[in-house]
Amino acid sequence: MNLTTAEGLLWEPSERWVRGCKGEVTVVDSRHPVLVWEPEVPVPLYAFPRGEVREDLLRPAKNPPTGTHSGSRVFYDLEVDGELLENAAWTFPADDLAGHIAFEWFSRSGRGLDHWYEEDEEIFIHPRDPHKRVDALPSSRHVRVEIDGTVVADTRRPVLLFETGLPTRYYIPRADVRLDLFVPSDLSTGCPYKGTAEYWSWRGGGDAPANLVWSYPEPLPAVGAVKDLLAFYNEAVDITVDGERLERPVTPFTSTLPARPAT
Repeated sequence: MNLTTAEGLLWEPSERWVRGCKGEVTVVDSRHPVLVWEPEVPVPLYAFPRGEVREDLLRPAKNPPTGTHSGSRVFYDLEVDGELLENAAWTFPADDLAGHIAFEWFSRSGRGLDHWYEEDEEIFIHPRDPHKRVDALPSSRHVRVEIDGTVVADTRRPVLLFETGLPTRYYIPRADVRLDLFVPSDLSTGCPYKGTAEYWSWRGGGDAPANLVWSYPEPLPAVGAVKDLLAFYNEAVDITVDGERLERPVTPFTSTLPARPAT
């Protein structure tokens, strides 16, 4: 159950054992972490009791930022093996979270701790939200995908991925996708719920954005059913399910899908 601070932060205790490392050095080893949701930020982060943090590695920040992390009180630089990481940690300006320190995640912000673990499983990008659910369910629905009127996928054996707060994604076997109409991309992204994705872009004309097809070659066990299947951004293609054309949804991805480079 979320609690709310006077500053508008949501937080709740977690029973997970969480560790954060910089290289081979364990900076955080916590059995009493707290999940924190900042205003207008859809994903949580962790804060930790000071006693479960290597405070000996923290230094008062030389160049603390302003207006970040909900007006945080104090920022710290982190020094590990002679390397100084600026503004890698901070405290929140909330009495409820007094005595707790939060850290940047390298895979999310490009700075901070680069390996995180819940129990003995490595996690990526940000903590998994306990109020979010991700289910990958095999189906016999008839799914057809079109780009600018060209049918690029047609299957009766999709895996439907239901993820709280996002539209249903339709994962399609490669044999049922015209992959010859796409070119592999250099992009890869990480997801704390699914793993690391690889991407393809549309070879044809029109306004289709780059990197609109993705796949998880080694998905996390909870969504193993999507392994090597292909999914399309509903926001950028036309999907028909059992004869019903779906509306293109508006999501946080709508404005971030990249335009294709000019050729």
